[in-house]
Amino acid sequence: MRTLTLAVLGPILAAVALPALGDTTDVRWATTVEVAKQGNHCADDPNCMNRYHPAIPAVANADPGDVIVIHTRDALDSDLTLDSIADDMAALDLNLVHPMTGPVHINGAKRGDALEVELLAIDPDEYGYTLIVPGFGFLRDLYPDPHIVNWRLTARGAVSDQMPGITVPYEAFPGSIGVLPGEPEVQAWKARETALAEAGGIALAPQPAGAHPAAVCGPEGSHKDDCLRTIPPRENGGNMDVQQTQVGTKITFPCFVDGCGLFVGDVHYAQGDGEVSGTAIEIGGVVTVRTRIVAGGAEGMVAPHVSGNDEIRDIEPTRFHQTIGLPLKTAGEVPVYVTYLESEKIGALENLSEDLTLAARHALIQMLDYIQAEHGLTREQAYILASVAVDLRVGQVVDVPNYIVTAVLNLDVFDKFRN
Repeated sequence: MRTLTLAVLGPILAAVALPALGDTTDVRWATTVEVAKQGNHCADDPNCMNRYHPAIPAVANADPGDVIVIHTRDALDSDLTLDSIADDMAALDLNLVHPMTGPVHINGAKRGDALEVELLAIDPDEYGYTLIVPGFGFLRDLYPDPHIVNWRLTARGAVSDQMPGITVPYEAFPGSIGVLPGEPEVQAWKARETALAEAGGIALAPQPAGAHPAAVCGPEGSHKDDCLRTIPPRENGGNMDVQQTQVGTKITFPCFVDGCGLFVGDVHYAQGDGEVSGTAIEIGGVVTVRTRIVAGGAEGMVAPHVSGNDEIRDIEPTRFHQTIGLPLKTAGEVPVYVTYLESEKIGALENLSEDLTLAARHALIQMLDYIQAEHGLTREQAYILASVAVDLRVGQVVDVPNYIVTAVLNLDVFDKFRN
């Protein structure tokens, strides 16, 4: 049999009239809804919000199954750059936290349904930052001074002149993603947070200054006293900062309003479980999702759920160092997170009962000591590294009185351990 080579086939094919086709870029199957950024900041952008209220109007509509491409801003809506220094943090306005892109109305969704949001892709900006903000973070009493690390980002990892010898792997996820609350939820959540504040706890009341959209939430807004801050996560999702919500996972939210009101923002290039300094590697980026409505699915849901396949395994370190935390402290110390309880008993004790937060603090402080002693980082560098590459994990919650929390450092971030 004669073999037909390209030399033989060429003249034959040239004689056959074939339709002109583009390359595979022109082959489409999905309906895409794109929600772009406009202007330099949330204040300039009709597609941006930094408060939650059901009166905030939708900026786009999408059908279930549509591919929704959402362009997001960094968590602080900042003007930070690769040249920024700690002194520049004085200009940051925390009333602007967090700018969210949305809400997107999902056609056909009703209050009482659930909305499944599948994360399809995250495309990061080229610059990110991690901060120590005075008065904020898990160890805010031990780290009172401002500090900044500026990161150059690639698909391989994040590097910084302020963190030599370290490459943080790319493991992006949306720090904030969720749906709008309904009016009953706004009033219930506002009431419980007000009660906490009156008891001396930390709670953030509605703050019209810097709020967007201004027509709803600003100082002259129609609902200025009821627009909820985006800093605390709640039953509608929001600022959950759960690093396992990687591309490929599906997050299911209860819908509190018709259309659900999907929003996304506060993308993290990488983060350790705990985000202990208060910030991850904070970036803007483009998040692509697809949604599915679960009719009546909100019944029995009290918070969002996440499902996935091998995403958690893929972000696990190949080598690690771990410290073990117990609910221990020095006599006379009242941990900052329980000062509002005004208990005379706590100060004198060296051991608290069944206290996961104190155990997490104990594990983290040991880890910071290890990073400084074994890897030569400064106090601030160690805290920053812990925020982006140390996972706080619950070991056990049964061996009373000493529950266990561990701190796990991903040693893969050190270039000396990599090829």
